[in-house]
Amino acid sequence: MYVNPDYLVETDWLAEHLDDSALRVFDVTGMLTASFDNLARERSYSQGHVPGAAFLDVASRHGPLYEDSGLPWMAASSGAAAKALADAGIGDQHRVVLYASSPRPGIDKGTMWATRAWWLLHGWGVRCAVLNGGFDKWVAEGRPVEQTSRCYPPAATLSALGGPAMAGKDEVLAALADDRSAVVDALPEAVFSGRAKVAYGERKGHIEGATNVPMDDLLGSDGCFLPAAALRAALDRAGLLDRSRVITYCGGGIAATVDAFALALLGYENVSVYDASLFEWSNDPALPMTNPSAAQ
Repeated sequence: MYVNPDYLVETDWLAEHLDDSALRVFDVTGMLTASFDNLARERSYSQGHVPGAAFLDVASRHGPLYEDSGLPWMAASSGAAAKALADAGIGDQHRVVLYASSPRPGIDKGTMWATRAWWLLHGWGVRCAVLNGGFDKWVAEGRPVEQTSRCYPPAATLSALGGPAMAGKDEVLAALADDRSAVVDALPEAVFSGRAKVAYGERKGHIEGATNVPMDDLLGSDGCFLPAAALRAALDRAGLLDRSRVITYCGGGIAATVDAFALALLGYENVSVYDASLFEWSNDPALPMTNPSAAQ
């Protein structure tokens, strides 16, 4: 069993609680353009969503939960987040369920947007959970879907607003120099090794000294997180469960939250996400990076 099973909810549970007045359900699907604008509200959410669910944009670089920065998806200040969450209808009395779909198979991965939303909201003090398997599992089970757009009435500002566990490049450098810590790349092995065409800046490959735990290795074929024993085994094989600190990263701090969320499910507390990830690191030649494919 997971140490923190309340971080996940199953489709059966959600179906039974859709009418709960204290429940807030949000579709956080990402369907990005090349400029990081999110098309999902019009092209995914409006085509079908969990009955009663509202849409919360956590994928657009200009979304309400991010600051105006030269880098995409940099978490907003606590003050800005407080207003955005209140405007979305999230207050102290609410429990939030977050889910996403994968509208373009192989391109959009719903789980990473759900865990990204969770990482932000949980850090800001919201009582929230990820729908295991997301909207794709909900639909596969033949559950009801609606096309009517919804929104929740504004709520009072959250009283216990903290901040998401994010790391900067200096903390990553310190972790790389500390044998008790681990820096984890959540991208596919082909990206980690530099073989893939995708790149997030001037350099391909990975942060020198990082361990590769692709987010997909922590999920089953149905998009659900692996059962606790299998998840623990996968993370233990990577040598993460005995580390004093873990920092996860990817291209822009999105897929990294899948690995971080998996660690949180198992009760690992000292984990952070490198928010700027390779969008910052790969473009700074002063930061150590390696491309194994270049030597082949």
